[in-house]
Amino acid sequence: MKWPKQWPVPLAVYLLTVLEKSILSQASTAGTGVWTSQRKQTFRNTTRDLWYHGFNNYMSRAFPLDELSPLSCTGRGPDWENPANIAFNDVSGNFSLTLVDVLDTLVVLDDPPGFQDAVKNVIDWVSFDVNTKPQVFETTIRVLGGLLSGHVFASEPGQPFYLPWYRGQLLNMAYDLGKRLLPAFATPTGLPYARLNLRHGVQRGESLDTCTAGAGSLILEFATLSRLTGDERFEKVAYKAYFALWNRKSSLGLVSNTINIWTGLWTPPEVTGIGAGIDSFYEYALKWYILSGEVEFLDVWQEGYAAVMRHVRSLDGHSVRLWPAFFPLHTVDRIQYRIVNPHTGDQLYSTIDSLSAFWPGLQVLGGDISNAIKSHLIYWNIWRRHSGLPEVWDAHVMQATSFQYPLRPEFIESTWYLYRATRDTYYLDVGERVLRDLTIRAKVECGLTGIKDLRTNARDDRMESFALSETLKYLYLLFDEENHLNSDDSHYVLSTEGHILSLPKDVLRPMSAARRRLRREENLQCPAYHPFKGFVPNGVVEGLMRGVGSRPDIDYARELTGLRPQPLDEHHWSPDGWCSLPQVDPFTYDFIMSPGGRVVTEDPNPGNQKLQLVADGFLLQDITGIRAHIVTRLDGKGYDITKLGPHSVRTGQLVYINDTALLLPEDGLKIPHIPDVRLRIFLDNMDPMLPARPGMVELNAEFRLTAHTATFGADLTMARSTQSLIFGRSEGVRIRRDDTNPLGCSPFDQDFAGDAVFLWRGDCTFLEKLVYARDAGASGVIVVNNDDTPINPSASSDEVTAAGELRDVALVLLPHTAGKNIGAMLDASGLFGYGNVLFSIDSEGWSSGQPKAEGDKHDDPGDTPHVLYINGHPLLNTRLLI
Repeated sequence: MKWPKQWPVPLAVYLLTVLEKSILSQASTAGTGVWTSQRKQTFRNTTRDLWYHGFNNYMSRAFPLDELSPLSCTGRGPDWENPANIAFNDVSGNFSLTLVDVLDTLVVLDDPPGFQDAVKNVIDWVSFDVNTKPQVFETTIRVLGGLLSGHVFASEPGQPFYLPWYRGQLLNMAYDLGKRLLPAFATPTGLPYARLNLRHGVQRGESLDTCTAGAGSLILEFATLSRLTGDERFEKVAYKAYFALWNRKSSLGLVSNTINIWTGLWTPPEVTGIGAGIDSFYEYALKWYILSGEVEFLDVWQEGYAAVMRHVRSLDGHSVRLWPAFFPLHTVDRIQYRIVNPHTGDQLYSTIDSLSAFWPGLQVLGGDISNAIKSHLIYWNIWRRHSGLPEVWDAHVMQATSFQYPLRPEFIESTWYLYRATRDTYYLDVGERVLRDLTIRAKVECGLTGIKDLRTNARDDRMESFALSETLKYLYLLFDEENHLNSDDSHYVLSTEGHILSLPKDVLRPMSAARRRLRREENLQCPAYHPFKGFVPNGVVEGLMRGVGSRPDIDYARELTGLRPQPLDEHHWSPDGWCSLPQVDPFTYDFIMSPGGRVVTEDPNPGNQKLQLVADGFLLQDITGIRAHIVTRLDGKGYDITKLGPHSVRTGQLVYINDTALLLPEDGLKIPHIPDVRLRIFLDNMDPMLPARPGMVELNAEFRLTAHTATFGADLTMARSTQSLIFGRSEGVRIRRDDTNPLGCSPFDQDFAGDAVFLWRGDCTFLEKLVYARDAGASGVIVVNNDDTPINPSASSDEVTAAGELRDVALVLLPHTAGKNIGAMLDASGLFGYGNVLFSIDSEGWSSGQPKAEGDKHDDPGDTPHVLYINGHPLLNTRLLI
């Protein structure tokens, strides 16, 4: 739309305001319908039509130039008159950029004829013998990646995009381009120049600064080129550049944003985060491991991700400012993933850039769906405020500071990943809103245009190639349930430009025998996603598996962006709902270990008398003074040690503990109480012929949870071997409650006959609850905490002595959320006749743990190991030998 020049400015502003309200009015109604197959197909087809609107206009008005200018209805290439115009010249190399970039999007859209025509046009029109100076990174991800992906589909028989006449021309072009890029790597550090001339190479006076993402996001395309051509030079230079960056990380495990390629020194001011300048560095570590199986990159991903989650992520796991007016107990600024000093972790800036919206999708790919959901919520609410994602958002003032939106794909990409992982239609609602906003804001007569200012919808006369190669590709995949890519379980990856890359089996390199012996078997499967279970504050379950829109922190995330409730929010509201103010534990911890937790001096280089390398990990003979770095497991079952002093503990390895100083002297030598136990909660019987009753719900008949043990009472490690200990027996112990005494702070009027008593925390000590239950014949007590903070109930030695005999009774404390679920299960079992609720101590998956000799197999799942606990955290890749 072009505004008539004679309109006065106030009238134009008024009309733009009306337009924005219209957009919000139409888009805010999204999410209220049922997502039937037909509805998904309708939005898929609408997305497809929008894509072809952009592509057909490029081909008819711009090709063979690099990009379409949709307002001028013409094409454009490099800015020949102004070589310093890097906004265009970094990507426009006079090589039909848009066509090369979209080759595999035609595959996603299931258009074999269109793919064939595009391949022919690339072969006929594109040459890299051009006197242009594009950016190495942009040329690699957009052009080299596009050629390689196109080659893979054109050359693979047995699929619809195989071209019988094709003779590897795209691969030959990629090889030519790769050789032209190689001179950029001729530096002392191996870090490439940011730009070079495709005809003349690196020119005199070229800048020596480059960003981490630019130098460290080349391994996917360069290594794929090496594997497909047999020329190892490309993989070697990309590998060297990647580790030239990683080996210069700070003591916190963080890489900085900008580096001098000649000296290898980080450029001040040193900053780090997950957005522009760093983003795809982490992405390519995980994706190259998935594609190639090269474990060095898995190690980088795991260590880098842990460092980001510990030092860059905010303490609440969400984002932006907690205004005192809303949350008086929290008056400091918090950014979900902050911009920090890489050496101290101190926050430097309070901005969120649009490129960082890729992070939730990468978290999904890495298996951390829970944190991905939280990350995505902030970007979604920013999008809803602006009907687009502004380039820069200042969390301190809850306002955008750069209002451009050039149709970037990162937010839509993450939305697709989350939908594939959760299958929650909440993300289809997100996609519907995005599609409507793009159509209203960006669609013009001659294509799709970027937005110069989201406040006024002022448009930019440019259609970036990624609008077709990524943005609409991911949106199409979101709605296209039957797309082959959505059901492909091979090792393919989508590059940072959205290109589909895969490697044939004959070019994959198996792990060496020595490395395989060291790492042993690795369980790298992502944990299953568990939807939010609806319940109300009194502990009664609603009987439904609820979606993301019903999470108790959903309104918290919305308030953090200053967005008022919209119909989509109110659609998920419940009269019994509440807004949760989340707190999360640090993702990693560092401890200087010592028996009994006393303060000792760190031993930075422990000798063989303390720490030894064994066949499947490490053997610790003396823990005193050794620094242990522990990281949260994504399956939620505990933690793993990832470093012991200077040594890295890799996935698949175990840490054996053989330090006799950990033994307690009283009552002979015995293992101290373990702080946590896993409980299996289940029903003893459910009649399949039970008639349905009004209001009857389906009940999850078995689940597991972590409980915190008391420092007094029975030792639960003996639950399977001591006949006198009933609490937690493998066959199950009945859970009962007394509605007249829910806190257990007075004598009970009934005999529990060996059952366990279900109580709530409050009004008396934990020890008093256990004594009253013992006196009523109970085998122990299950107490529900007031929150989810892990606590091990304790009492003084005098109090324990005064309580009398406690060796055959036990107490465990449940997190509040888990306890309410059991309370709801007790309600439902009594109301609908589901049977008795039982529990046992779960030993599944534990092993006895002895250091393995060469050739030995891993633990027998039937064995029961002891694991090391540090400050209440179970370290599941440890084994106590004492």
